[in-house]
Amino acid sequence: MEGLEQKSKTEQIEQHIRHLVKDLGIIIFSVIVAVVLIKTGVIHELLASIRGFGVWGTIIVGFFFTSIFTTTPAIVAFATIAGDTGNVFQTALLGASGAVLGDLILFRFVRDSITDDFMYLLKTRPKEKLKHLFKIRFFRWTLFLIGGLIIASPIPDEVGIMLMGVTKLKTIAFVPISYAFNFLGILLIGFLVS
Repeated sequence: MEGLEQKSKTEQIEQHIRHLVKDLGIIIFSVIVAVVLIKTGVIHELLASIRGFGVWGTIIVGFFFTSIFTTTPAIVAFATIAGDTGNVFQTALLGASGAVLGDLILFRFVRDSITDDFMYLLKTRPKEKLKHLFKIRFFRWTLFLIGGLIIASPIPDEVGIMLMGVTKLKTIAFVPISYAFNFLGILLIGFLVS
């Protein structure tokens, strides 16, 4: 009976490892595509052409504000939009809406896929203390706060979202938090260039 139980645990571990490898493969593929789009100038051209789309253009630029590969062109686009419209608050309100959409996609992927598999693999005895650390409320709130500050900064959101995903923050709580921090970050960019 114990051999059967051990085999089942081994199969579960292997399944979680396969999920992590698949998720990492998706991330690597996404990085390659993003690098190609940046190197060929497609992202810069896209963001430059979006300026003429008004409200929708600002929301789309916000979507690009979330990724490590598109943050810099999005910052330039926000600075230009804020300068063109003369309305930093409107730019921040609309841009934060698009940024939340991008963050939400990343958040759901990290929280629902990567974090679950990673935490399962930490369940082994030698790593029990590390797993317990993630259950301490102060530690979770510290990760949450650091993640929010990263989202507010011009630093790409992936790291902040990963920290928030590890805390098992619910989506309904993540959306307004992401919006608020993105709004503050875009507002700061607008004030710095005006």
